[in-house]
Amino acid sequence: MDGRVIGLGDGYEARRISLEAYRDACKRLEDRIFGGNSLYAFDPPRKAPPPLGESFQWGVYHGDELIGWHHAHQKDERTVEMADTGILPEYQGKGLYTRLLPHLLDAFREAGYPLVTSRHRATNNRVIVPKLRAGFFLQGLSLYEGGVNVALTLSLDGGYREAMHVRSGFRQASGEVARRLGLGDVAGGAAEGQPVSVPLPAGTEPAFDLGDGYTVHPVSNEIYREVYAQLEHAAYDTATFDWGEVPRLPRPGVPTFAWLIAHGGEVVGWHSARGWDERTLYMSNTALLPGHRGRGLYTRLLPPLLGTFRAEGYTVVRSHHHTTNSAVLVPKLRTGFVIAGLEVNHHGVMAVLTHTFDPVYREYLDVRSGLRRPAGEVARRLGLSPQEPQLKEKSHV
Repeated sequence: MDGRVIGLGDGYEARRISLEAYRDACKRLEDRIFGGNSLYAFDPPRKAPPPLGESFQWGVYHGDELIGWHHAHQKDERTVEMADTGILPEYQGKGLYTRLLPHLLDAFREAGYPLVTSRHRATNNRVIVPKLRAGFFLQGLSLYEGGVNVALTLSLDGGYREAMHVRSGFRQASGEVARRLGLGDVAGGAAEGQPVSVPLPAGTEPAFDLGDGYTVHPVSNEIYREVYAQLEHAAYDTATFDWGEVPRLPRPGVPTFAWLIAHGGEVVGWHSARGWDERTLYMSNTALLPGHRGRGLYTRLLPPLLGTFRAEGYTVVRSHHHTTNSAVLVPKLRTGFVIAGLEVNHHGVMAVLTHTFDPVYREYLDVRSGLRRPAGEVARRLGLSPQEPQLKEKSHV
């Protein structure tokens, strides 16, 4: 496949174009696409740009009209950087980026690149979600001239992809991946002889019905802890630091919510949450046993949980997850969570996610990431003038 013309359906297609044609399109259309972003205005550069290396450009067309583009270039001997994508606002929200993405990745694979990288505003879920669904992993956050960027990497090599799971702490090292990382082979999974099923405690009534025979039952923190201790080994294959001691201090005395997820009279998962501060609820732990994953249960569970937290008076919901656990990150981001940070703790390298029920605060998060400029109520609460600035700059999607 040479990728010269890519059919995207509904009269849309992507065509390979020259670097000069891409730069001309940027000059003509970038204000319409990126005009609402916030980017620091540097003085004219004093140094020439470095050699670009191999580059890839596609123009996105509707009929004969150029409505967008994608530009990528070689970063090093193994990596291609997806540097710039833009689609005119009136053509956004039609799934064009999701349809274009696999064709671009095929082109990079055929060109011989094992790694694909990209950067995006940290709250730009319209791009981050398709990237994570395509197999990219979250690998970093940076504060730069355009705001807060999230760095994503896709491995077109299966071994490196598994190594990223090990690095994040999401999986134990084994086999060839362990050899390449210089680590010992660790046996993960359920320990032999330990129980892999626990009956639902008697007397628990369902609070939510998830369909297909799955129900969610509120329980006390004590019952939750008892069930968790019995099934933890079956739910996780993570590499968590062993403190080697019993905690010397009690758990924080904050409100706690705990639910067990049941199917056929047995516990197949759980969720627990607790207060973080006077406005924030922390979703501290969710798990589904392996045989019940991939059925959309987590996606179905999120709305009733968020409804409960909102009814309890919380304004912000916080959680953290292994950076390579896209099976959880994607539903969270699609529900309205945004990436708020990275944290290294005893579980590994964790992505911090934030959700808010306050629309002004949600807009503020976009302002903080640089995805939009402060205006109206957000500008007032930041102590800024709500006047529109004159500068219009391009930025990464």
